[in-house]
Amino acid sequence: METTFYIVLTMRTADGFETFAKFFTGNDRDFAHNVFNKLKGDENTNEESILHIELIETKNELPINIKIISCSLEELAENCKIIVKELFKYHNLGYV
Repeated sequence: METTFYIVLTMRTADGFETFAKFFTGNDRDFAHNVFNKLKGDENTNEESILHIELIETKNELPINIKIISCSLEELAENCKIIVKELFKYHNLGYV
């Protein structure tokens, strides 16, 4: 049973939340959780939240939502930088 992890970015639309970006973080649970824990945002999401970031685990292609935060547009920009930086370090320098 293969387990993979993704960080998924969604935004509220008139039709509900729509995914607009998805970062593959690999098969390493610790790495995926460590990256997600570095992200800026609020764990207390509510009906007024517009932007969500979710940590998704998939087992045999079935998604399981592990964690979710809401964030502002400014936090989203910073979070994308954090995710790309951590993925770069992981793939080029080993787990840091």
